[in-house]
Amino acid sequence: MSRPKPRLALFDLDHTLLPIDSDHSWGVFTTTIGWTDPVVFRQKNDEFYDHYKAGTLDIREYVRFAVEAARVHGASQSMAAHAQFMRTVIEPALTEAARSLVRQHQAAGDEVVIITATNEFVTRPIAERFGVAELIAVELERDASGWITGEIKGVPSAREGKVTRMAQWLADRHWDWADVHSTFYTDSINDLSLMEKVDTPVATNPDDRLRAMARERGWRILDLFEKR
Repeated sequence: MSRPKPRLALFDLDHTLLPIDSDHSWGVFTTTIGWTDPVVFRQKNDEFYDHYKAGTLDIREYVRFAVEAARVHGASQSMAAHAQFMRTVIEPALTEAARSLVRQHQAAGDEVVIITATNEFVTRPIAERFGVAELIAVELERDASGWITGEIKGVPSAREGKVTRMAQWLADRHWDWADVHSTFYTDSINDLSLMEKVDTPVATNPDDRLRAMARERGWRILDLFEKR
């Protein structure tokens, strides 16, 4: 008798498990603590976010912009600021519906992975708050001191890059897609490539384009919360 396939539950983060965009919110937070010019930064941050929603984001340019304040202020100050960000921005945004969904998969014995186009500095503590050890995020280059340079390391986990990074994660465990049963929760049409790759795509709090596509293709639609 063949053994059952390992089951993977893959989650996008922003607007999927969180009702906010953690990357955009971190940028806003850096303005509130005086690290960035409130007018100039907000305008540029909003422009990048519009490009993301439209699927036209230059992620390398965006990451340089998004991590610049942390890069300049250094590891110690940035980690302290992130702890404050977790308390004041992320904690109030956590919902029982999202946490319960993650726990349900964990209780069923599924391997839970958060896979996000947001960088590792912003998202690692958030994944830990969800009780998820496996995080695939945009990895950041480090300098000789071990601090971030503003550049991306390797393939960014965005759009088609999520499929590439997920395939590498599987290969590291001597698996292929056919060896596992995979479910993927996401809100964004940007994640269409991975939605089409997994066994069970779930359009979660989907944007208008993904919601329409999910209805057309018969994919499950899950609304965990109202988007902000």
